[in-house]
Amino acid sequence: MPRKILTPEQLDFQPRPSYPYSPGTRGGDMVYTAGQVAWGSDGNIVGIGDIEAQTRQTLSNVEAVLNAGGAGWDDVLKCNVYLKDMQDFQKMNDVFREIFPENPPARTTVQTPMAEKSMLVEIEAVAYIGD
Repeated sequence: MPRKILTPEQLDFQPRPSYPYSPGTRGGDMVYTAGQVAWGSDGNIVGIGDIEAQTRQTLSNVEAVLNAGGAGWDDVLKCNVYLKDMQDFQKMNDVFREIFPENPPARTTVQTPMAEKSMLVEIEAVAYIGD
């Protein structure tokens, strides 16, 4: 099964992060997003110090990758959420609930250091578009 690299226009800013990754991949009926953060279209982190703004931008970036692979929020089976500080859990959760008000996907949320100081949240998703 050939793998398709997903780089939506929204995440094709310059200069690109130097990390060796693709924003997403699609193989068959599966779409996998890389962990997305609050990169704005200019390549800078949006909402410095604001977990709600960063969560919204991060989810927007996840959605762009899903869409590039032919998927949407209703196709998401699993999300992993990485928080810099678990004190932000409730505010992140409130924004997450805006996307998934009912029947949310399976999810794991953990606290972890981030690649850059200004990053507060990272989210990745797995979607199935077969049915």
